[in-house]
Amino acid sequence: MLGAIVGDIVGSPYEYCNTKRKDFPLFSSQSCVTDDTILTLAVCKALLSGSDNLEAAAARFLRTFAWRYADKDYGDRFIVWMSRDDACAYGSFGNGAAMRVSPCSIAAKSLEEVKSMSYAVTAPTHNHPEGLKGAEATAVAGFLAANGENRSQIERYIDAHYYPMDFSLDSIRDSYSYAVSCQATVPVALKAFFESTSFEDAIRNAVSIGGDSDTIAAITGGIAGFYYGVDEPIAQLALGYLDNFQKEVLERFETAFLRERSIKCLKKAPD
Repeated sequence: MLGAIVGDIVGSPYEYCNTKRKDFPLFSSQSCVTDDTILTLAVCKALLSGSDNLEAAAARFLRTFAWRYADKDYGDRFIVWMSRDDACAYGSFGNGAAMRVSPCSIAAKSLEEVKSMSYAVTAPTHNHPEGLKGAEATAVAGFLAANGENRSQIERYIDAHYYPMDFSLDSIRDSYSYAVSCQATVPVALKAFFESTSFEDAIRNAVSIGGDSDTIAAITGGIAGFYYGVDEPIAQLALGYLDNFQKEVLERFETAFLRERSIKCLKKAPD
């Protein structure tokens, strides 16, 4: 979760002013929390609720958090959805499906459970097959990263079950442009992690590709944070952008689901 939040904040100044370089400032006066962080925390709250109906809990907290932070740049159809308690999912395959699922990666105890959780927190809005697929691929990659699989193993799993990974960031960087669909952004965000050497390098990879920078970096950062851990200086700087309510939700989630796990200490098989 913190990795996704860091990615969101770091990527925020570059969403509509892309950079294709990796040597950009990680934080600046233009950095901010976006809808990606808000809805990730909403999923944390839904998982904390212990509800027997996670899909209904997710819908409730997505609306509650979105209204609490109504000034964020939500998608047009999400705004319509959040305005009506009885609104149905709207068939979206936007990357909003993938940017909010990182809490499922750590709350789940098995591969099947992470897939089930991913569906439950995605289906209230993004029920298009490509939206569900993008969210599941992201949640699964995060689950595997948090449970000791190395990057090569995770990449092979994603390639076999979700998206072809037969490209490099360098091969698409010059031509890659702004897109918001899962199919156009999730594979790129995953590749940013697969080509990384550290948490910070993963975030720099994600932002340097251009496009929807905050969301791509949030997706990458969620996975990279589970795999590498978030560097303490970066974590502390990012936390400075959260208000007290946001910090409380994050701390409660980490206490509930990370008590017996130290992500930073997981041993990885050699890549």
